[in-house]
Amino acid sequence: MFNDKVILITGGTGSFGKQYVKTLLSSFKPKKIIIYSRDELKQFEMAHDFHQECMRYFIGDVRDQERLIQAMNGVDYVIHAAALKQVPAAEYNPMECIKTNIHGAENVIQAALINNVEKVIALSTDKAANPINLYGATKLASDKLFVAANNLAGGHKTRFSVVRYGNVVGSRGSVVPFFRKLIADGCDYLPITDERMTRFWISLQQGVDFVLKNFQRMHGGEIFVPKIPSIKVVDLARAMAPQLPHKIIGIRPGEKLHEIMCPADDSHLTVEFADYFVIKPTIQFATKNDFSSNKLGERGVPVEQGFEFHSGKNTRFLSVDEIVAFNHLSGA
Repeated sequence: MFNDKVILITGGTGSFGKQYVKTLLSSFKPKKIIIYSRDELKQFEMAHDFHQECMRYFIGDVRDQERLIQAMNGVDYVIHAAALKQVPAAEYNPMECIKTNIHGAENVIQAALINNVEKVIALSTDKAANPINLYGATKLASDKLFVAANNLAGGHKTRFSVVRYGNVVGSRGSVVPFFRKLIADGCDYLPITDERMTRFWISLQQGVDFVLKNFQRMHGGEIFVPKIPSIKVVDLARAMAPQLPHKIIGIRPGEKLHEIMCPADDSHLTVEFADYFVIKPTIQFATKNDFSSNKLGERGVPVEQGFEFHSGKNTRFLSVDEIVAFNHLSGA
Protein backbone atom coordinates (compact mmCIF):
# COMPACT_ATOMS: atom_id res chain seq x y z
CA MET A 1 0.00 0.00 0.00
CA PHE A 2 3.02 2.29 0.23
CA ASN A 3 4.06 1.97 -3.41
CA ASP A 4 3.98 5.35 -5.17
CA LYS A 5 2.81 7.04 -1.95
CA VAL A 6 4.20 10.02 -0.04
CA ILE A 7 4.97 9.27 3.62
CA LEU A 8 5.94 11.84 6.25
CA ILE A 9 7.50 10.87 9.58
CA THR A 10 7.65 13.44 12.36
CA GLY A 11 10.67 12.92 14.58
CA GLY A 12 11.99 10.79 11.75
CA THR A 13 15.68 10.89 12.74
CA GLY A 14 15.04 8.79 15.85
CA SER A 15 15.51 5.04 16.22
CA PHE A 16 11.99 4.29 15.02
CA GLY A 17 12.15 6.64 12.03
CA LYS A 18 15.42 5.18 10.75
CA GLN A 19 14.18 1.60 11.00
CA TYR A 20 10.84 2.56 9.44
CA VAL A 21 12.61 4.18 6.48
CA LYS A 22 14.90 1.18 6.08
CA THR A 23 11.86 -1.12 5.98
CA LEU A 24 9.92 1.08 3.56
CA LEU A 25 12.85 1.26 1.14
CA SER A 26 13.48 -2.49 1.24
CA SER A 27 9.85 -3.61 0.92
CA PHE A 28 8.09 -0.90 -1.11
CA LYS A 29 8.65 1.72 -3.78
CA PRO A 30 7.43 4.95 -2.15
CA LYS A 31 7.15 8.07 -4.25
CA LYS A 32 8.60 10.20 -1.46
CA ILE A 33 9.63 9.80 2.19
CA ILE A 34 9.77 13.04 4.16
CA ILE A 35 11.76 13.21 7.39
CA TYR A 36 10.40 16.06 9.49
CA SER A 37 12.47 16.96 12.55
CA ARG A 38 14.22 19.88 14.21
CA ASP A 39 17.83 18.64 14.49
CA GLU A 40 19.89 19.54 11.43
CA LEU A 41 22.88 17.45 12.52
CA LYS A 42 20.81 14.28 12.90
CA GLN A 43 19.25 14.92 9.49
CA PHE A 44 22.71 15.46 7.97
CA GLU A 45 23.92 12.17 9.46
CA MET A 46 20.77 10.29 8.41
CA ALA A 47 21.08 11.61 4.85
CA HIS A 48 24.47 9.87 4.63
CA ASP A 49 22.77 6.53 5.29
CA PHE A 50 19.56 7.21 3.36
CA HIS A 51 20.24 9.27 0.25
CA GLN A 52 17.86 7.60 -2.20
CA GLU A 53 16.12 9.80 -4.72
CA CYS A 54 12.79 9.55 -2.87
CA MET A 55 14.21 10.90 0.41
CA ARG A 56 13.44 14.44 1.59
CA TYR A 57 14.64 16.15 4.77
CA PHE A 58 12.57 19.01 6.22
CA ILE A 59 13.75 21.03 9.21
CA GLY A 60 10.78 21.84 11.40
CA ASP A 61 9.24 21.45 14.84
CA VAL A 62 5.81 19.93 15.55
CA ARG A 63 5.20 23.03 17.66
CA ASP A 64 5.13 25.03 14.38
CA GLN A 65 1.76 24.43 12.72
CA GLU A 66 2.49 26.61 9.67
CA ARG A 67 5.64 24.64 8.86
CA LEU A 68 3.78 21.34 9.34
CA ILE A 69 1.09 22.47 6.91
CA GLN A 70 3.76 23.21 4.32
CA ALA A 71 5.51 19.89 4.92
CA MET A 72 2.32 17.82 4.57
CA ASN A 73 1.36 19.23 1.20
CA GLY A 74 0.75 16.23 -1.07
CA VAL A 75 1.36 13.67 1.70
CA ASP A 76 -0.67 10.42 1.78
CA TYR A 77 0.37 8.90 5.12
CA VAL A 78 1.80 10.39 8.32
CA ILE A 79 3.56 8.61 11.18
CA HIS A 80 3.72 10.90 14.20
CA ALA A 81 6.78 9.77 16.17
CA ALA A 82 8.02 13.15 17.46
CA ALA A 83 7.82 13.50 21.25
CA LEU A 84 9.73 14.44 24.36
CA LYS A 85 10.07 10.98 25.91
CA GLN A 86 12.42 11.05 28.90
CA VAL A 87 10.37 10.67 32.09
CA PRO A 88 12.63 12.60 34.51
CA ALA A 89 13.22 15.39 31.96
CA ALA A 90 9.46 15.80 31.56
CA GLU A 91 9.02 16.02 35.34
CA TYR A 92 11.56 18.85 35.53
CA ASN A 93 10.45 20.60 32.31
CA PRO A 94 6.67 20.11 32.24
CA MET A 95 5.73 23.02 29.97
CA GLU A 96 8.20 21.96 27.29
CA CYS A 97 6.78 18.44 27.34
CA ILE A 98 3.23 19.80 27.02
CA LYS A 99 4.20 22.07 24.10
CA THR A 100 5.65 19.19 22.10
CA ASN A 101 3.47 16.23 23.09
CA ILE A 102 0.06 17.91 23.32
CA HIS A 103 0.22 21.12 21.27
CA GLY A 104 2.39 19.30 18.74
CA ALA A 105 -0.29 16.61 18.40
CA GLU A 106 -2.92 19.29 17.76
CA ASN A 107 -0.72 20.79 15.05
CA VAL A 108 -0.19 17.44 13.34
CA ILE A 109 -3.95 16.86 13.32
CA GLN A 110 -4.75 20.28 11.86
CA ALA A 111 -2.02 20.04 9.22
CA ALA A 112 -3.24 16.58 8.18
CA LEU A 113 -6.83 17.77 7.85
CA ILE A 114 -5.87 20.88 5.88
CA ASN A 115 -3.86 18.76 3.44
CA ASN A 116 -6.45 15.96 3.24
CA VAL A 117 -3.88 13.34 4.28
CA GLU A 118 -5.36 9.86 3.93
CA LYS A 119 -4.17 8.15 7.13
CA VAL A 120 -2.29 9.20 10.28
CA ILE A 121 -0.88 6.87 12.92
CA ALA A 122 0.42 8.40 16.15
CA LEU A 123 2.91 6.47 18.27
CA SER A 124 1.95 6.18 21.92
CA THR A 125 3.48 4.47 24.94
CA ASP A 126 2.56 2.12 27.75
CA LYS A 127 3.04 5.11 30.06
CA ALA A 128 -0.15 6.66 28.61
CA ALA A 129 -2.23 3.97 30.34
CA ASN A 130 -3.05 4.93 33.94
CA PRO A 131 -0.32 7.60 33.83
CA ILE A 132 1.50 8.66 36.98
CA ASN A 133 4.13 10.85 35.29
CA LEU A 134 3.85 13.92 33.10
CA TYR A 135 5.17 12.17 30.00
CA GLY A 136 2.45 9.53 30.29
CA ALA A 137 -0.20 12.17 30.95
CA THR A 138 0.79 14.16 27.87
CA LYS A 139 0.75 11.03 25.72
CA LEU A 140 -2.68 10.09 27.06
CA ALA A 141 -3.88 13.57 26.08
CA SER A 142 -2.26 13.08 22.66
CA ASP A 143 -4.01 9.70 22.25
CA LYS A 144 -7.36 11.30 23.06
CA LEU A 145 -6.72 14.10 20.56
CA PHE A 146 -5.92 11.67 17.73
CA VAL A 147 -8.94 9.49 18.49
CA ALA A 148 -11.31 12.49 18.63
CA ALA A 149 -9.77 13.92 15.44
CA ASN A 150 -11.85 11.40 13.47
CA ASN A 151 -14.91 13.44 14.45
CA LEU A 152 -13.20 16.65 13.32
CA ALA A 153 -12.54 15.20 9.87
CA GLY A 154 -16.03 16.01 8.58
CA GLY A 155 -15.88 15.84 4.81
CA HIS A 156 -12.15 15.10 4.82
CA LYS A 157 -10.98 11.58 4.04
CA THR A 158 -8.37 11.73 6.80
CA ARG A 159 -8.47 8.99 9.44
CA PHE A 160 -6.43 8.85 12.65
CA SER A 161 -5.37 5.89 14.78
CA VAL A 162 -2.90 5.24 17.60
CA VAL A 163 -0.31 2.50 18.16
CA ARG A 164 0.71 1.88 21.77
CA TYR A 165 3.57 -0.42 22.70
CA GLY A 166 6.19 -0.96 25.38
CA ASN A 167 9.90 -0.39 25.81
CA VAL A 168 11.84 -0.75 22.57
CA VAL A 169 14.99 -2.82 23.03
CA GLY A 170 18.08 -0.70 22.50
CA SER A 171 16.31 2.57 21.66
CA ARG A 172 18.05 5.81 22.54
CA GLY A 173 17.86 6.70 26.23
CA SER A 174 16.57 3.26 27.23
CA VAL A 175 18.00 0.84 29.78
CA VAL A 176 19.92 -1.47 27.41
CA PRO A 177 22.35 1.16 26.04
CA PHE A 178 22.60 2.60 29.57
CA PHE A 179 23.64 -0.77 31.01
CA ARG A 180 25.93 -1.43 28.04
CA LYS A 181 27.82 1.83 28.62
CA LEU A 182 28.23 1.11 32.33
CA ILE A 183 29.59 -2.34 31.53
CA ALA A 184 31.98 -0.96 28.88
CA ASP A 185 33.22 1.63 31.38
CA GLY A 186 34.11 -1.12 33.85
CA CYS A 187 31.42 -0.49 36.46
CA ASP A 188 31.42 -2.44 39.75
CA TYR A 189 27.64 -3.01 39.78
CA LEU A 190 24.48 -2.37 37.77
CA PRO A 191 21.97 0.03 39.34
CA ILE A 192 18.43 -1.35 39.70
CA THR A 193 15.67 1.01 40.74
CA ASP A 194 13.56 -1.78 42.29
CA GLU A 195 14.08 -5.55 42.17
CA ARG A 196 10.34 -6.10 41.54
CA MET A 197 10.30 -3.93 38.41
CA THR A 198 8.94 -5.39 35.15
CA ARG A 199 8.68 -4.01 31.63
CA PHE A 200 7.09 -4.97 28.33
CA TRP A 201 9.72 -5.90 25.72
CA ILE A 202 9.55 -5.33 21.96
CA SER A 203 12.19 -5.06 19.24
CA LEU A 204 12.45 -2.03 17.01
CA GLN A 205 11.61 -4.09 13.91
CA GLN A 206 8.56 -5.57 15.61
CA GLY A 207 7.34 -2.06 16.40
CA VAL A 208 7.90 -0.92 12.81
CA ASP A 209 6.14 -3.97 11.36
CA PHE A 210 3.20 -3.47 13.71
CA VAL A 211 2.76 0.15 12.60
CA LEU A 212 3.04 -0.81 8.92
CA LYS A 213 0.36 -3.49 9.29
CA ASN A 214 -2.00 -1.20 11.17
CA PHE A 215 -2.16 1.23 8.25
CA GLN A 216 -3.95 -1.62 6.49
CA ARG A 217 -6.05 -2.64 9.49
CA MET A 218 -7.28 0.74 10.73
CA HIS A 219 -10.80 2.13 10.55
CA GLY A 220 -9.77 5.27 12.43
CA GLY A 221 -10.19 5.95 16.15
CA GLU A 222 -8.80 2.71 17.56
CA ILE A 223 -5.71 2.20 19.73
CA PHE A 224 -3.66 -0.82 18.63
CA VAL A 225 -1.68 -2.73 21.28
CA PRO A 226 0.60 -5.66 20.33
CA LYS A 227 0.74 -8.82 22.43
CA ILE A 228 4.36 -8.80 23.60
CA PRO A 229 6.28 -10.48 26.44
CA SER A 230 7.48 -8.98 29.70
CA ILE A 231 10.87 -9.05 31.39
CA LYS A 232 12.07 -8.55 34.93
CA VAL A 233 14.65 -5.77 35.01
CA VAL A 234 16.87 -7.85 37.33
CA ASP A 235 16.81 -10.61 34.68
CA LEU A 236 17.87 -8.08 32.05
CA ALA A 237 20.83 -7.12 34.24
CA ARG A 238 21.74 -10.82 34.66
CA ALA A 239 21.44 -11.34 30.90
CA MET A 240 23.75 -8.43 30.11
CA ALA A 241 26.33 -8.85 32.90
CA PRO A 242 25.94 -12.10 34.86
CA GLN A 243 29.19 -11.41 36.71
CA LEU A 244 28.14 -8.06 38.17
CA PRO A 245 26.19 -7.50 41.41
CA HIS A 246 23.17 -5.21 41.55
CA LYS A 247 22.59 -2.15 43.69
CA ILE A 248 19.05 -0.98 44.48
CA ILE A 249 18.95 2.80 44.01
CA GLY A 250 15.22 3.58 44.29
CA ILE A 251 12.59 4.60 41.77
CA ARG A 252 13.26 7.75 39.73
CA PRO A 253 10.80 10.66 39.57
CA GLY A 254 7.65 9.56 37.75
CA GLU A 255 8.76 5.93 37.32
CA LYS A 256 6.41 2.92 37.65
CA LEU A 257 7.11 -0.54 39.05
CA HIS A 258 5.07 -2.14 36.28
CA GLU A 259 3.60 -0.99 32.98
CA ILE A 260 0.04 -1.33 31.71
CA MET A 261 -1.04 -1.08 28.07
CA CYS A 262 -4.71 -2.06 28.32
CA PRO A 263 -6.14 -0.72 31.61
CA ALA A 264 -8.89 -2.62 33.46
CA ASP A 265 -11.05 0.50 33.29
CA ASP A 266 -11.02 0.13 29.49
CA SER A 267 -11.81 -3.59 29.48
CA HIS A 268 -15.34 -2.93 28.21
CA LEU A 269 -13.74 -1.26 25.17
CA THR A 270 -10.97 -3.81 24.56
CA VAL A 271 -11.13 -6.40 21.77
CA GLU A 272 -8.62 -9.27 21.57
CA PHE A 273 -7.27 -10.37 18.20
CA ALA A 274 -4.80 -13.19 17.50
CA ASP A 275 -1.64 -11.19 18.19
CA TYR A 276 -2.84 -7.79 19.34
CA PHE A 277 -5.56 -5.87 21.17
CA VAL A 278 -7.71 -2.95 20.03
CA ILE A 279 -9.06 -0.37 22.47
CA LYS A 280 -12.19 1.09 20.92
CA PRO A 281 -12.91 4.83 21.16
CA THR A 282 -14.91 6.00 24.17
CA ILE A 283 -16.90 8.41 22.00
CA GLN A 284 -19.31 7.83 19.13
CA PHE A 285 -18.33 8.86 15.62
CA ALA A 286 -20.67 10.09 12.92
CA THR A 287 -19.64 7.04 10.87
CA LYS A 288 -20.10 3.86 12.88
CA ASN A 289 -17.41 1.19 12.59
CA ASP A 290 -17.36 -2.41 13.78
CA PHE A 291 -14.06 -2.45 15.66
CA SER A 292 -14.35 -6.21 16.27
CA SER A 293 -13.37 -6.59 12.61
CA ASN A 294 -10.60 -4.65 10.87
CA LYS A 295 -10.09 -3.59 7.25
CA LEU A 296 -8.23 -6.85 6.54
CA GLY A 297 -11.18 -8.91 7.73
CA GLU A 298 -9.44 -10.11 10.90
CA ARG A 299 -11.92 -10.62 13.73
CA GLY A 300 -11.53 -10.22 17.47
CA VAL A 301 -13.56 -10.95 20.60
CA PRO A 302 -14.28 -8.79 23.65
CA VAL A 303 -12.03 -9.41 26.65
CA GLU A 304 -13.45 -10.27 30.06
CA GLN A 305 -14.55 -7.40 32.28
CA GLY A 306 -11.65 -6.28 34.45
CA PHE A 307 -9.00 -7.59 32.05
CA GLU A 308 -5.76 -5.61 31.91
CA PHE A 309 -2.58 -6.13 29.92
CA HIS A 310 -0.07 -5.63 32.73
CA SER A 311 3.70 -6.23 32.53
CA GLY A 312 3.77 -7.78 36.00
CA LYS A 313 0.83 -10.13 35.32
CA ASN A 314 1.70 -11.06 31.76
CA THR A 315 1.24 -14.70 30.74
CA ARG A 316 4.57 -14.52 28.87
CA PHE A 317 7.87 -13.63 30.58
CA LEU A 318 11.26 -13.98 28.93
CA SER A 319 13.85 -16.00 30.82
CA VAL A 320 17.43 -14.74 31.18
CA ASP A 321 18.54 -16.92 28.23
CA GLU A 322 15.60 -15.73 26.15
CA ILE A 323 16.48 -12.10 26.92
CA VAL A 324 20.05 -12.72 25.74
CA ALA A 325 18.78 -14.26 22.48
CA PHE A 326 16.08 -11.59 21.99
CA ASN A 327 18.51 -8.71 22.49
CA HIS A 328 21.04 -10.33 20.16
CA LEU A 329 18.45 -10.77 17.39
CA SER A 330 17.30 -7.20 17.95
CA GLY A 331 20.84 -5.88 17.51
CA ALA A 332 20.75 -4.43 21.02
